Amino acid sequence: MDDDLALLERCARLALDGIEREYPYHLTHVLEGPRRIAAPVDVHPVFRGCFDWHSAVHGHWLLVRSVRLLADRPTGSEARTMLDRQLRREPLRLEAEHLAARPSFERPYGLVWALALGAELRRLPEGTGGGWVEATAPLEQAALANLLSWLPRLSHPMRTGTHNQTAFALALLLDWAEACGRTDVCELVRSRASDYFGADRDYPLHLEPGGEDFLSPSLASAWLMSRVMDPVPFGAWLGRTLPRLGLGPGPRPVEVTDRTDGRLAHLDGLNISVAWMLEAIAGALPSTDPRVDSIRADAVPIRAAGEASIATEAYAGTHWLGTFVAYGLGLRMGW
Repeated sequence: MDDDLALLERCARLALDGIEREYPYHLTHVLEGPRRIAAPVDVHPVFRGCFDWHSAVHGHWLLVRSVRLLADRPTGSEARTMLDRQLRREPLRLEAEHLAARPSFERPYGLVWALALGAELRRLPEGTGGGWVEATAPLEQAALANLLSWLPRLSHPMRTGTHNQTAFALALLLDWAEACGRTDVCELVRSRASDYFGADRDYPLHLEPGGEDFLSPSLASAWLMSRVMDPVPFGAWLGRTLPRLGLGPGPRPVEVTDRTDGRLAHLDGLNISVAWMLEAIAGALPSTDPRVDSIRADAVPIRAAGEASIATEAYAGTHWLGTFVAYGLGLRMGW
């Protein structure tokens, strides 16, 4: 347990380093006429650091988790101080208005992380954080509205290895719905997951990864289905879609050739996410399933490679990799 908390502290340090670092910053902004290009802080008064909007959002999520789990450590105290500066009502209202006026902005990746932030705030002990939950509520509501408007219109899933992936977005939306007791949203996720992936077969896992992936299209779909299906039917679905998984050589760690290149550094995140997805898939199968031990064994070296990546000093990766490590750690530890 101490080693796990020490790992979480290392992740939180990365978020603390990036939250207020305004440059470099990738500003996603549609110009609707001849006007001055605004500075990031003028567009995003809260989520202006960590290189881009979605990374800033999940950097805040990581700090909230650190306040909850590292309360008796200096890192937890520093995270609380940072969040007191960041999670203020008026700047967050402006961020919410930005989402409301631009329904496709950061859809779906940034939007589901905004919901994850709201869900993590609700897990704080009563009295922690003062008005953080109330201040963040308009952002959460705007993100949810944009997602709920979009999902019924999305006729086909995005089977990518990057931000647009549908399976990952649905999994994080399900996290939020379960944390908030929104059974209607849980049912929407289950329905959409069945529509998109229920009849799948023969995933081309042998063609993965793409050179800039941080998510596996095949394993993310399987991870999502593991959460919306009972163990026995999920086992049958997995046998149809990934027939060799757990029955022969499985996924292996992916090497990153240049961690200063932000897109190539995505592969560090792929190692992290593949590991937690394999662990979750194994955990969702019946305990007697012969694939369980093999899938879990495949995850071990991949997780080690992913966690080692946060030791790099290359900001191209460190501005976001801590979040992925902390998320996977939370799944493993029941946090």
